[in-house]
Amino acid sequence: MTQANDPIDLTGRRAVVTGGASGIGLACVEAFAAAGARVTIADLNGDEAASVADRLGGEAWAVDLSDVRALDALELDTDVLVNCAGLQHVRPIEEFEPERFSLLLRVMLEAPFLLIRAALPGMYARGHGRILNISSVHGLRASPYKSAYVAAKHGLEGLSKVAALEGGEHGVTSNCIDPGYVRTPLVERQIADQARLHGIPDDEVVAKVMLTESAVKRLVEPVEVASLALWLAGDRSGMVTGASYTMDGGWSAR
Repeated sequence: MTQANDPIDLTGRRAVVTGGASGIGLACVEAFAAAGARVTIADLNGDEAASVADRLGGEAWAVDLSDVRALDALELDTDVLVNCAGLQHVRPIEEFEPERFSLLLRVMLEAPFLLIRAALPGMYARGHGRILNISSVHGLRASPYKSAYVAAKHGLEGLSKVAALEGGEHGVTSNCIDPGYVRTPLVERQIADQARLHGIPDDEVVAKVMLTESAVKRLVEPVEVASLALWLAGDRSGMVTGASYTMDGGWSAR
């Protein structure tokens, strides 16, 4: 019988992680592989995905998630699906380019829907599945200048809950993880834009913008998000579904 302090074992399970070549996705891939899962690293950067796959004994999937039509007929045979791929664009609404708004929604809301749609038949047939959606505190709260990101993450929260309600009778769970600012390239790339919009130097952005609402004044580490993802992917989380786990240093407690 499995004990509460036994390591999480994913031996024999297959996991697909989008955005799996860097940041949170890479941390999840490494955690799953260490637990025995067969991982597929899905990423726009095929070379980086292949490098990670070679290192961990997994498989690489070079995929452009913005090309949602290419995902319409996809069949995805996996036990665990982690929707992690994302991008950011910081602009006031009146300056936000419509195509860029559409791009963010395609990658972070439409593509997760299509991947979940592709994975559910196999999960239902096996009577087991884990869907993990890497959302954000911005799935629960808003910030200025991030209309597309906030809209996409709010939509992802709703999609995840619907998947939980539909999947429950089939042994499939669906949950969101909602971190604050994580130490990733995605966060680093937006510092200059944040500095310009808020009228402050680059080196003040983390303290004065990113951590202002957080009680714990530091960035989240990718491995912290991966540790929660690993537990949600395991067998002890079968009664956890339709949930949104904040990991935001107290931001959403306000």
